[in-house]
Amino acid sequence: MVEKKSETITLPPVIPVFPLNGVILIPGSNLPLNIFEPRYLQMVRDAATSNNLIGMIQPKSDDPTPDLYDVGAVGKIEDFTEVDENRFSIRLRGLARFSVIEELSATTPYRQVAADWHLFSDMNAAPEEAILPRRELLATLSDYLDFRGLDADFEAIAEAPDDVLVNTLSMVVPFDAPEKQALLEARSIAGRAQTLQTLLAMALIDVTSDTPTNLH
Repeated sequence: MVEKKSETITLPPVIPVFPLNGVILIPGSNLPLNIFEPRYLQMVRDAATSNNLIGMIQPKSDDPTPDLYDVGAVGKIEDFTEVDENRFSIRLRGLARFSVIEELSATTPYRQVAADWHLFSDMNAAPEEAILPRRELLATLSDYLDFRGLDADFEAIAEAPDDVLVNTLSMVVPFDAPEKQALLEARSIAGRAQTLQTLLAMALIDVTSDTPTNLH
């Protein structure tokens, strides 16, 4: 359980999961989602009438019913707007990572898993005083954004606290699923920062090694 602002949350043994490629939820971070598929509309409705918890996890392929990665994260629905009859806009607040014990044979249109909460200590971890390669990370990020032609409020990024900086970048930078998974499963902010720095540098090498005609 976790206590936050007089709120007590019990992590259940079974959770609904939303498989989404290239999308991770890191504890303490926020993830906005637009929901429109009927099965996930039902998932949100069911969650909203129970514990408000939804697990985010990456699929391993584009198959109709793909295998799932072994680790995901559960979030609580903090904001819920019914845009129209067939679309919801929600915001999840990340609570904790889980490892998948097994996928259950569910009667619901969405998938459910038995979750193990003991692999990570997200719910009771003490605030981390991490030593980050902040200057190097920001310099590499700036180069990456320039070469990719991506717009960002770099001044706001540079002023963010260490954990917000690293976790937000890990969630929003468009890496492939295996890279995203490595960031999700990092054991510390410092470890995640180092992984992020390495991935940005590798992506930058890939971009600069392209011929001019392949640059976008």
